Amino acid sequence: MPTFETSFTVNAPIEAVAAFHGETSILKKLSPPPLFVQIHEFGAMEEGMVAKFTMWFGPVPVYWEAIHSNVTANGFTDTQRIGPLKSWQHNHRFVAERENVTRIYELIQYEHPPGWRGLLTRLLFAKPGLHFLFLYRKWVTRRGVAATD
Repeated sequence: MPTFETSFTVNAPIEAVAAFHGETSILKKLSPPPLFVQIHEFGAMEEGMVAKFTMWFGPVPVYWEAIHSNVTANGFTDTQRIGPLKSWQHNHRFVAERENVTRIYELIQYEHPPGWRGLLTRLLFAKPGLHFLFLYRKWVTRRGVAATD
């Protein structure tokens, strides 16, 4: 099963990082242009919360439902319930390195479906695209958490 891993630090306490990731608008904030996210349902970050949204890759709409689990002050997991991939699980972990420095660990395990859908997801979720996505997320997170300090 393919995996994608990255980590980065932010100059903020773990509580600020967790609060930032718990915002109901977070998915829109963390999605870089030209990706557009249309939220259908996204509640407060809690165990069992289901997020329903459409990601627009240009003119291509991709519907997605993710369920949140393992929700703690140190992170959470979102798992695709309905979506383009055969499977997708994204673990977000927050670790306090010092009083006002938190490391964010991201681990995604995913599997492409067979056939033409798999060809499409291999294009939409290729490793270079994931690297760009998480560079953008690092930048937005650092700016967003700094704004809440």
